[in-house]
Amino acid sequence: MLIPVHDQLPARRTPVVTYALIALNALIFLMSPLSGFGGARFGSPEAQVCAESRYYYEYGAVPSELVGDGRIVAPPTTVSTDHGPITCRDGADPDKIPALTVLFAMFMHGGWVHLIGNMLYLYVFGNNVEDRMGRAHFAIFYLVAGYLATYGFALLNPGSHQPLVGASGAVSAVLGAYLYLYPKARVTSLVPLLLFLPLRFPAWLVLGFYFVLQWLYFRGIGVNGEGNVAYAAHLVGFAAGFCYAWALYHRDRHPDRGKRVPVVHESSFAGAPTLPAAPVIRPGDPPR
Repeated sequence: MLIPVHDQLPARRTPVVTYALIALNALIFLMSPLSGFGGARFGSPEAQVCAESRYYYEYGAVPSELVGDGRIVAPPTTVSTDHGPITCRDGADPDKIPALTVLFAMFMHGGWVHLIGNMLYLYVFGNNVEDRMGRAHFAIFYLVAGYLATYGFALLNPGSHQPLVGASGAVSAVLGAYLYLYPKARVTSLVPLLLFLPLRFPAWLVLGFYFVLQWLYFRGIGVNGEGNVAYAAHLVGFAAGFCYAWALYHRDRHPDRGKRVPVVHESSFAGAPTLPAAPVIRPGDPPR
């Protein structure tokens, strides 16, 4: 596994949209009951657990609500905790708009690791994609890709009542676009097995292998049980970003891509990073 921290491709202008997305994600997480701050306002650990569960179901994207029978799903009546099951007496929100929860879910995260991991990827790869597309274009691309990734996951799981949260689908689209636009850019990554030694790898290797890993995990290879990671959302987002960049820029002769003539490619091998899990919360599981 690699942890990307920097690429060797400076942006021509300040990535305002990328920074704004990172700040907004962080702010929303800090204000949520999942951050761990402000626990005193809930009165008790049990009340906080129910608040977290209600938060997932009220703002998370539930596949069955998006593409299934359309029935609004109520939060689970029972949540498992270290101290035994807790009954949460919350009903479904009749005013909930499922399509709008897709937007909300893109800015929700299930924990600190989930948030930091996604924002690190957005920070490393988002600036150059924004620089190439332009700020307004990049903002629209990010949001539309997030919708495509979420609905793609929902279509593959139409009967699921498990909320999907996280920016992973939209961030994966940024990775896919980056792979097409800057395949030979050098990405500095930390390698945990080598005491976090910083090494540089070509983007086509790091991001290409990432996509392969997501496909294998989606097929159930290399993972134990069902897990709580929406690998399908990662794949749909990544493919959407790559295809969109190809459709938009395949006629351009970007300096990084060079002319369309035979070249000798580098032949190196390394592991590739995996985006943090986009939690799919199951009734009965304690929210993280």
